[in-house]
Amino acid sequence: MISQLPKWVELGAFFLALIAGCINAIGLLGFEHQSVSHLSGTATLLGTEFLSSSFRKAFHLVGILLSFFCGACIAGFLLHDSALKLGRHYDTALFIESILLCLSSWLLISGSFYGHFLASAACGLQNALATTYSGAIIRTTHITGIVTDLGIMFGSVFKGKALDKRKTKLFLFIIFGFILGGTCGALLYIEFAFRALYVPAAVCLIMALSYRVYAKIHS
Repeated sequence: MISQLPKWVELGAFFLALIAGCINAIGLLGFEHQSVSHLSGTATLLGTEFLSSSFRKAFHLVGILLSFFCGACIAGFLLHDSALKLGRHYDTALFIESILLCLSSWLLISGSFYGHFLASAACGLQNALATTYSGAIIRTTHITGIVTDLGIMFGSVFKGKALDKRKTKLFLFIIFGFILGGTCGALLYIEFAFRALYVPAAVCLIMALSYRVYAKIHS
């Protein structure tokens, strides 16, 4: 049951969702209105590009898809499985995500669209950090599945099934974190353009250091 998860999971999920919402807002405002924290829209755009002769844009969209995949591969290599245990390389993964976001910002400031690929890889890495824990499917870079699961849970209540309050709380933390991250990302982009990516990179670094300290104390 999700009740077996440690108490810090909600807070961690909130900040991860906030990071993703921030990155995605910067992407929507700066990457030609293109999302990078999830791939449904990117895959749709790629499909429509097959009807045009824009090889450059099709290459760019394929790069976004492959970069997200590569980021998830990094997480798979570091974490191996879906068991949530202290001592695993969550801090390493977050540190790598921070580096990817910093490099993405530097490339985009320099005018290179390859920065989009690194931002997508960072999101793929993050999304693979939290997979299936105690029956709860946790995704922090988009909220489609979260809202769907939440709707199913509330629909079951009308049939007499008890509401899982812990899971509901976790899902609401993710939804609110993603929305708040979008607001923060928009404000940061207006003020700092692509330098705004340094902010979610810094949050990733702080989370990595915090987790390492917590793991050492409780190991």
